[in-house]
Amino acid sequence: MKEEVLEKLKTLAESAKYDVSCASSGTTRKNTPGGIGSTAGWGICHSFTEDGRCVSLLKIMLTNYCIFDCAYCINRRSNDIRRATFAVEELVELTIEFYRRNYIEGLFLSSGVINNADYTMERMVRVVKELRTVHKFNGYIHMKSIPGASQQLVHEAGLYADRMSVNIEIPTEENLKMLAPEKDHESVYKPMLYIQQGVLESTEERQKHRYAPRFAPAGQSTQMIIGATNESDKQILQTSASLYQRPSMKRVYYSGYIPVNSYDNRLPAVKQAPLVRENRLYQADWLLRFYEFKVDEIVDEKFPDLDLEIDPKLAWALRHPEQFPVDINKADYSMILRIPGIGVKSAQLIVTSRRFARLRSADLKKIGVVMKKAQYFITCNELTLNTVSDTSPEYVRRILTEKKMGKGKDNRQQLSLVFDP
Repeated sequence: MKEEVLEKLKTLAESAKYDVSCASSGTTRKNTPGGIGSTAGWGICHSFTEDGRCVSLLKIMLTNYCIFDCAYCINRRSNDIRRATFAVEELVELTIEFYRRNYIEGLFLSSGVINNADYTMERMVRVVKELRTVHKFNGYIHMKSIPGASQQLVHEAGLYADRMSVNIEIPTEENLKMLAPEKDHESVYKPMLYIQQGVLESTEERQKHRYAPRFAPAGQSTQMIIGATNESDKQILQTSASLYQRPSMKRVYYSGYIPVNSYDNRLPAVKQAPLVRENRLYQADWLLRFYEFKVDEIVDEKFPDLDLEIDPKLAWALRHPEQFPVDINKADYSMILRIPGIGVKSAQLIVTSRRFARLRSADLKKIGVVMKKAQYFITCNELTLNTVSDTSPEYVRRILTEKKMGKGKDNRQQLSLVFDP
């Protein structure tokens, strides 16, 4: 591999690391005769999939030159950093060579904006098109759509990419204008709408014609920067909830603000990213998507921000002791989902298993219920411990947080984005 290409790789991979919105694809793209690569199971991402596999992708930018001067971005126009741009052929060759060497399983492609949105988008489309049509590459491709790009280019990109995404960046228009005066939410929501239309049209067409082209079969995602501006968690989650109402939106990612441009007075003076808050937002996001919670139940006017000490479901339960204890053998599925320590799979197993026999605490443990947490919110045959309604929310909170803190300081600092039911 040419030394010049390797230098570009170092520069543009470093510039791409701040975008966290790459995830498992949720699509299947089989290998074909004469082709290379495949996307199987949960697809490609830079993390562990649900079945425990660790998968990798080439996360790269086409260029880190940019016409915008966003206060929070390392690649902003006014920053004096090393710049580089891949030729389309260079990036295609790099992806294929990395795949053949078994370094990667797919591509995550983003870019700074050069000249204008359509000029940049057209070059990105050429990359994914050549990978698919010339090299018959069937691995996972996640492609960023450039805000302000035309519908025609977005549609063409969706024919070759598995997932597409457009970053909102700042949750509210007012604060986006403050930190990025050259941008607005309209330029973000338009490509989102184009992607949504493409997905819906493709789904309808494939119902009529089996071999009709697929359009972004893994849907779309977006990302918000958390902590660079003063939005409350309620405002952030309301934005997420409205996005999830779009049928093609699969994930909203929350990226804790990293102070890469500390010299800019518009930005908060912080030493590190708000990782605990970021983690709580992901947990709240799961409640919205999988646990039938509404935003106003997780955060409200009285509690506009998430509790950083305990997870959002436990916080809700402690604010509503009148809802507990819940009889595991009688409660409906929706209420079982709201019990701290019970996840979606455990709730489903509870509803299925109790048809055959009354469940006891030993059965709940086998099912996967976290009894050290759930025991304060449920009743079943032989449980005799005092529940939250017998004692007080303050007592249960103290007991659970003391147990958590007893694990040691080091363990408390190791945050996981896996939901804690």
